[in-house]
Formats: sequence, C-alpha cells, structure tokens
Amino acid sequence: MVPGQSTNTMKDIIYAICCLAFAIMIGGAVYEHLNIVPQWSAAPPVSLSMFQGEYGLNPELFWMSIHPVNIILFAATLIIHWKTKRRKNVLITLIAYFIILIITSIYFVPELISITSTTYTTSSDSGLTRRAELWEILSLARLGVLMVLSIILLTGLTKQVNKLVTEGTKA
Repeated sequence: MVPGQSTNTMKDIIYAICCLAFAIMIGGAVYEHLNIVPQWSAAPPVSLSMFQGEYGLNPELFWMSIHPVNIILFAATLIIHWKTKRRKNVLITLIAYFIILIITSIYFVPELISITSTTYTTSSDSGLTRRAELWEILSLARLGVLMVLSIILLTGLTKQVNKLVTEGTKA
C-alpha cells in the first residue's frame, strides 16, 4: 500500500459524492424541463392547475434540500482539495454555482412563484404566457451553464490528488 493511499481514496470519494450531488440537481432540472415546465407554461393560468389545490405539485422540497447539500459538499471538497490541482475545478464550479443561486433567488424563484400562484381560470392570459416562455428560455440557459459547470467539476476527477499546488504554479 502506498503511503497516504487510503487518505487519497477518501478524498476521491468525497469529490465523487460532490459530483454526484451536483449531477442529481441537474437531473432534477432536466426532468422538470422535459416533463413539468412545458405543461405549466403552455397556457397559464389554465395550465397551472397542477400546482394548485390540495394535491398540487410541490417541487420546492427537492430544491430546498438539494442546494444546501450541494453547498456543504462543495465546501468540504474545496477544503479537502485546497492544496491539490483539483482546487481550480471546484472553485470555478462553486463560484459560478453561487452566482446562479443568487440570480435564481432574485429572478427565477420570485417569477416562478408569481406565475404559478396566479388564480386558476378557464382561459389563458397572453401576457402570463409570454412571461412563462421567457422564464423557460432563461431557465434553459441557466441549465446549460450548470451542465458546463458539471463537466468542469467532473474533469477534476482526472487530476491526481497527490499532485499538490505550490506557490507560483498553476492549479
């Protein structure tokens, strides 16, 4: 056994779990964009019935759970890999993810709540439909960025843990 091998294996596992959690989040977003968003955005407020009533869809549980888990895993991964060549991959992804979370809290969540909480009627509202279409387009762009970030994060797994970053060298 190579000295430090079990430590490196644990570092690899933590990094992989961070990648997995990030991919699960992206998977949830892909699922929503394929199966849910086209339905509710088709002709609001008529198409919003899936969110309303006693048995309305409640996707908040997933999103309110996955983001804190991701942040904790990113923090742990960054700390563990601070002096390795993987730091750059984790930092790029984490910083961009924080920016996306801020944009999400400023625009995406309030706009989604505003649209989906509109009182149900039997006719569609063209203004509301345009807002839903814009939300969907911007959300797909956000999802595309997250996918690129996932690739950046995953490529960090190809870097050796025992290769340390030293002052004056590139990560």
